[in-house]
Amino acid sequence: MTEVTLKYIPSGDSAFIIKAGDVISEEVNLVVRKLLARLEEENIPGVIDFIPSYNELMVCYDPAKIGYRRLLETLRACAADLGAMHLPPPEVVNVPVLYGGEAGPDLHYVAGYNGLAEEDVIRIHTSADCLVYMLGFTPGFCYLGGMDKRIATPRQETPRLKIPAGSVGIAGEQTGIYPMESPGGWQLIGRTPLRLFNPDSKPEFLFTAGDYIRFYPVEQDEYERIAVEVAEGTYQVIRTPKV
Repeated sequence: MTEVTLKYIPSGDSAFIIKAGDVISEEVNLVVRKLLARLEEENIPGVIDFIPSYNELMVCYDPAKIGYRRLLETLRACAADLGAMHLPPPEVVNVPVLYGGEAGPDLHYVAGYNGLAEEDVIRIHTSADCLVYMLGFTPGFCYLGGMDKRIATPRQETPRLKIPAGSVGIAGEQTGIYPMESPGGWQLIGRTPLRLFNPDSKPEFLFTAGDYIRFYPVEQDEYERIAVEVAEGTYQVIRTPKV
């Protein structure tokens, strides 16, 4: 792993932002994930939460239990051995998607905007393994990298007030999945029957940072079959090693 210089930036009187770089890249994000794992392992008294992003990690703490200088020293000590740290091998989570029609009402627009046929958009969208950089926005929403720029499309000028859970969309050079019904302005190209967030299960989230997602197309009957199995709790998500 290339050496990365970390910056420790106080954020108010009860948080640090540890910045691993100024760019969004898999290498920088790997440093953030290694640092998070190392600090969780250390279980520092007084630290109450971690909030990771593309290239930063916010460390929230109780100043009545641990002081600024002591925490800074501990953070730097934990970060000193990241190069030797190994995270579990990444997995590829295979996500079935029903493309077009009512499930993906903007597929035609995405195709036209990029001078492609709808079949080309589906082929390109399902050809890449997309890295889950982080979760946020709503519970289970994953920020993905790796989408092919050939299907990049601007957000809608007027966001929809209600987007169904499982909707797969494109916004700029990103693709993503809406884990629950919510407003949004992404161009919707399909829908997955998988449930990304379930507060009654352990773990609650289908994805974690460091996973990869590979979309694959399904027809209406297979979509409905998977949806029934998901509702009954019998569906087995397909996970494969990342090669």
